[in-house]
Amino acid sequence: MSMFSKILCPVDFSESSAAIAKTAREFAIKFDADVLVVYVAPSMIQYEIFDLPAASLPQLVGDIVTGAEKTMTEFVDKHFSDVRATGKVVSGDAAEAIVNLAQAEKADIIIMSTHGRQGLNRLLFGSVAEKVVKTSAVPVMTIRPQ
Repeated sequence: MSMFSKILCPVDFSESSAAIAKTAREFAIKFDADVLVVYVAPSMIQYEIFDLPAASLPQLVGDIVTGAEKTMTEFVDKHFSDVRATGKVVSGDAAEAIVNLAQAEKADIIIMSTHGRQGLNRLLFGSVAEKVVKTSAVPVMTIRPQ
């Protein structure tokens, strides 16, 4: 049995996502593993700070998820065509959703990017990768983008 049979690869479709996909793909080839690529869309709660009519929030989140699902399909096709990979879009708190999905899907490792936020940005927005590392029951490989 392989050391890693299922890899969870969270992406945000930024430029660094391609580098993370490359690493996850290489692991998948090396260990003959499946890859679950996940994008976590913000939940309605995260939009409540904006002055938007409450009725438009579900539509906004729905539009984001629909767009992300299309982007996910294209991303998986482009970066994981030669390995067993599927894409999934969920909504909620990113760190919490990643850790919960890793457990639910029985992932053996999470391979994800850091964004290298520092100073006030880090204080205000925190680090999804840091929260995942601190709360995940499975190993987490973080890669800082170039």
